[in-house]
Parts: sequence; structure tokens; C-alpha cells
Amino acid sequence: MKIRIQHRTTYFYSEPVTFGSHKILIRPREGHDLHIESSILKITPAHAIHWMRDVNGNSIAKVDFTEPASQLMIYSELVLQHYDSNPLDFILDESAVHYPFVYDPDSQAELAAFTHIIYPKDTARLRDWLTQFWKPGDQVETIELLQRLNRYIHDTFQYQRRDEPGVQTPAETLQKNSGSCRDFATLLLEAFRCLGLAARFVSGYMQCNATEAGGASTHAWAEVYLPGAGWKGFDPTSGIMTGAQHVTVAVSRNPENAAPISGSYVGPTTAFQNIQVDVSVVQMDQSSPVANTPFQNQQQPLQNQHTTQSQQMVQ
Repeated sequence: MKIRIQHRTTYFYSEPVTFGSHKILIRPREGHDLHIESSILKITPAHAIHWMRDVNGNSIAKVDFTEPASQLMIYSELVLQHYDSNPLDFILDESAVHYPFVYDPDSQAELAAFTHIIYPKDTARLRDWLTQFWKPGDQVETIELLQRLNRYIHDTFQYQRRDEPGVQTPAETLQKNSGSCRDFATLLLEAFRCLGLAARFVSGYMQCNATEAGGASTHAWAEVYLPGAGWKGFDPTSGIMTGAQHVTVAVSRNPENAAPISGSYVGPTTAFQNIQVDVSVVQMDQSSPVANTPFQNQQQPLQNQHTTQSQQMVQ
């Protein structure tokens, strides 16, 4: 199916400020299931832009601004071909059909960074929580275990939109029994790693009515590496495995490194006034849109990071 994604982020200031270098992560990852037909990126004020791929293969626009301004606007418009896919259309290696399993030596070397726990202080709490799903000595079907974890977060935790940047730790999410999509993804990510599996955080877009902006939103979920299947996505906010309704933009070992926009400005700490984020996801090859009316307003989807310091730029 053909999809148009429009994403505008605007920062407002009470007076002109000087912008530090910004990193923009809003271009989807192309592959066998997704092709970008056209792409527009508009940014004000005046700037120089350089494209690169990071260690995870994410497409990053590095922007250096050449003049001060009282408003910063970043607008992206993309037309994609997203091929329908059945999330369960894969075959696991025989060795991974049941959990626990171990990765082969070559895969272990490649996946090592994605098995490292990010929040070690939360590990004991997470392991205790996981005993309701699996105990040492048990053998269960791998997909059944992962789906149970995924659905449990959706069924028992309360979704709560958060405008604050950053993510909750897994222990915080467990204690509050609530969080945003990025908090649920982080909880699931660390739960997978506590089970000895390689997992990564994913940011992108979703076409449905269950997340932060109604029908169109930036979104976050987790992927786990399964022998024979590769990286497979699990969306604990919706309780489903990811498919054609999910558009991946960035993947990262650490959730804090997947913000759609991050950067800094130099000026008075009181200069920053507001941020407005508008997202539209519309299916173009059917009579009715997948999402709601274009440009549904959001406030700080995921974790747009914009820091300030009056004397020097914040890296």
C-alpha cells in the first residue's frame, strides 16, 4: 500500500536564539518491505545539512544552523510503498522453537551489544516480575512466551501520554503500572534481555487509533532477534506483533538515542516557550484515510530533546 506521512515539529521562542547542531531521525528505514518513493525535508531558519548512517544503519540528518531565529521548524513529507506482511509469516530455526535457547557463536558475537542490560539496578525487580511467565527449568514455545509478555503489558498496564522527554525505567513503569509507548517498549526490551535475548528499541510511525495522536502518531516498540526469523517487532502498547501498520524510522540499543529530533540552543533559559508537533499518516491507494484528518496535533511525541544553556551549547 502507498502511504503519505507528514511530520512537522515547531519550536517557539520569545526572542531570537542561536541553535546548536541538531540530529534528525525521521527518515524511515528502507528494506524488502518498505520503499521510499519521494521525500521532502524543509527546515527553517537557514542551515547546512549533512546526511549520514549511524552504527545501526539509521539515516540521520545533521543540521548546522547559520542564523539565529525565534522559531525553528522541521517539516518532513514522505510517500512510501509499504508492502503488506503477515507478522507470523516466518519459520524459526529448530533450535529456537522452544525457550530457553542460545544463539550460535557467530550470532552471539554480532548481537552482544543488544543483550546488555541498560538498567542493571532494575534487573532483580524485572526478574521477579518475569517469574509469572517463565521459571528456570521450564520449556515453552518461544513465540508464545514473547506474545504473552507483549499482550500482558497491553492488557494490564494503563497507557498514559507523557510530554516529558526521556523514558521511565522499567522499575518505574512496573511501580506505576502505567506509561507511554516508549516506556512500555523499554520495559519489554529489558524483559527480553533479562531472558538472555537480543533486543532493540524502535521508533517510527503507526497507523491506528490506539496511540498518542489518535489515528496518526509517532510510536515506539521493541524488536527481538530470533534465529531463522531475524529481527521481529512486538508492540506492547497495542499488544500485537508489528506489521504493515508500523513504519520503522530508527533502531537503537538504548531508547535514549532514538529521539526523532535532538539538539540545543544558546540563549536565555526562559526563551523557550512551546513545541508543537503535527503528524499525518494517510493511505493514498484507498478511498478513505487510514489515519484521521491530516495534521493531528501532538505534544512532544516520543522524546524530542531540545536543551538550552545561556553560555555554551549542550551536546
